[in-house]
Amino acid sequence: MAKTKVSELAKKLKLPAKELLAALKDLGVAAKTAASSVDEETAKVVSELLKPKAEVKAKPAPAKAGTEENPKPEAKPAKAEVKPAAVVPPPPPPPPPPPKEVKSSVPVIETGDISVKELAEKVQVKPSDLIKELMRKGILATMNQRIAAEVAKEVAATLGKEIALRTEKPAAAAQHDLKIEKRALRPPVVTVMGHVDHGKTKLLDAIRKTKVAEKEAGGITQHIGAYQVTVNGRKVTFLDTPGHEAFTSLRARGAKVTDIVVLVVAADDGVKPQTIEAIDHARAAGVPIIVAINKIDKPEANKDRVMTQLTELGLQAEEWGGQTVTVPVSAKQGTGIETLLEMILLLADVQELKADPHANPVGVIIESRIDKGRGAVATVLVKNGTLAIGDVFTCGATYGKVRALLTDTGARLEKAGPSTPAEVLGFMEVPVPGDLFEVKPSEKEARLLAEQKKEARAKVRRGKVVSLEDFSKLVKEGENVDLKLVVKADVQGSLDAIIKSLSDLKIGNIGVHIIHRGVGGINESDVMLAKASDAILVGFNVGFEGSAEKLGSDEAVEVRKYNIIYKLIDDVKLAMEGMLEPVFEEVITGHAEVRNLFSFSKVGTIAGCYVTDGKMTRGAGLRLFRNKEKIYEGKLESLKRFKDDVKSVETNFECGIAIPGYQDFKAGDVIETFETREKPRGK
Repeated sequence: MAKTKVSELAKKLKLPAKELLAALKDLGVAAKTAASSVDEETAKVVSELLKPKAEVKAKPAPAKAGTEENPKPEAKPAKAEVKPAAVVPPPPPPPPPPPKEVKSSVPVIETGDISVKELAEKVQVKPSDLIKELMRKGILATMNQRIAAEVAKEVAATLGKEIALRTEKPAAAAQHDLKIEKRALRPPVVTVMGHVDHGKTKLLDAIRKTKVAEKEAGGITQHIGAYQVTVNGRKVTFLDTPGHEAFTSLRARGAKVTDIVVLVVAADDGVKPQTIEAIDHARAAGVPIIVAINKIDKPEANKDRVMTQLTELGLQAEEWGGQTVTVPVSAKQGTGIETLLEMILLLADVQELKADPHANPVGVIIESRIDKGRGAVATVLVKNGTLAIGDVFTCGATYGKVRALLTDTGARLEKAGPSTPAEVLGFMEVPVPGDLFEVKPSEKEARLLAEQKKEARAKVRRGKVVSLEDFSKLVKEGENVDLKLVVKADVQGSLDAIIKSLSDLKIGNIGVHIIHRGVGGINESDVMLAKASDAILVGFNVGFEGSAEKLGSDEAVEVRKYNIIYKLIDDVKLAMEGMLEPVFEEVITGHAEVRNLFSFSKVGTIAGCYVTDGKMTRGAGLRLFRNKEKIYEGKLESLKRFKDDVKSVETNFECGIAIPGYQDFKAGDVIETFETREKPRGK
């Protein structure tokens, strides 16, 4: 992508370079000197935003009132007609308010993310205005790039537009989108990610100036999953979670807790598969990334190689004219740590992170466990309000009263404000990470809410299955949404071929959005990313790793496995055309042999049967065979065990079967039951 120097752009806009640099800083574009460069897209957006200011400076004073260019206002006194022009021209008038009859019309986003262009059309603003607001939040996105729905809602709100999110979320997480009044600045919440052995823990140790990774067993320091450090009198909260799996697991359950991601990349090892995973997870969440290039003290360190690899992944360093803040550090020697912390605070300032410390306390569970002697404990990250000892709370399907608040060092707290992590004692049961924590006025109300949530969780699955057939149905109904996929393949060659074929697919306004791609088996991280992004997981010639298959089933994530590329592409294409219909197959569920006949005046003949294999299930399809010839087909509507009506009877048990309107059973008849199920695709 072509680059433009700040000095050249300033000359083009007829602005002093100093003024342009200040404007770029306000927009979150990191450019330190007139020799710094910005990419073509940024230059274009900045030109559109600043051009009016440049033109105003060149204009002469406005014509006197009453001329054709400046007609005389009728209702104003004569003095106003000859009032000299103001030194600073007034801003352009705001757009007229919408008519009353459409005031209640609120645009709806029903997907996990949306392109800037689509969002602009929904809220009826210029794409450049949206890009401007995104830049102020530290996110650079072109018109066709996608941003998280939560980010879209936040950006639209700053432009005075209201958006409703209707993405499918777990019942337990639906309350996380709370209206937080932003009255005071709060500390940024930072998650550190990166490839294994690239120095995440060592970096956290260096930041805390303690040896967490080497602390003695039995010490007073407790791992609570989060802690705060003070930088130049300001606090920064770090989530010390086990990588991007926990980050995405929280997001999948509706808990948006991270403001900034610090990506750790070893200078001697470069970008690795988990590095790419971490980038994809952060991007899917719409969270800005700062890169810490670690281990620069090593002789084999190659910072430029790392920056080249990052550029290929769309993270171009500032010093190379890009937008990504990169900081060389040595966690071992402690060099570059202060600079990294300063960059975190700078990015936090751009985002203007705020909360109301006086509001009703609300937080999110980061970690939870049973502790010997203390019972159920959990780390709560306070999002709004100030949590205090003695507060009664509800949290998911449990409740309690705050008995103690502890820091990561075991120190006791009296209260915890916004962005403060604290280990909380006083839960009746262990809560689930991602659960919403909220203070209530009475224990009775907290207990009632917990009981209601427990009943709801027993009835409702964690999420709705998003399948290719579901997507196809949406397309058929006229929805124009991109198909989101997580793609895994056995080897790089296969992956490249699949990605190229999928990227080339375009049906009308519908395209394919690859959330993440990778070589190797389907792991838990892939499942949780698909869950959090409402994506479909597609595997080519790969199996599951660890407990990923069970997790996929538990989290209702559709995983489609193929061993022929064209079948994978065909299924995706059919879904995008709105023509992928479910394929059904008949499954035999059991057989039973008729051994005795019983006649009753009210119900007629009941066949006394013995289940030889499978099971008999009430409501299943039924066929009756005599000497291997089918003589009847219908539905198993009456199933008894002794005198009781039952739903099913297993193998090697006796049962009574009656068919309304059919009496002609004979001993020796075979009853076969079957179900019609949706056939898995792929292979």
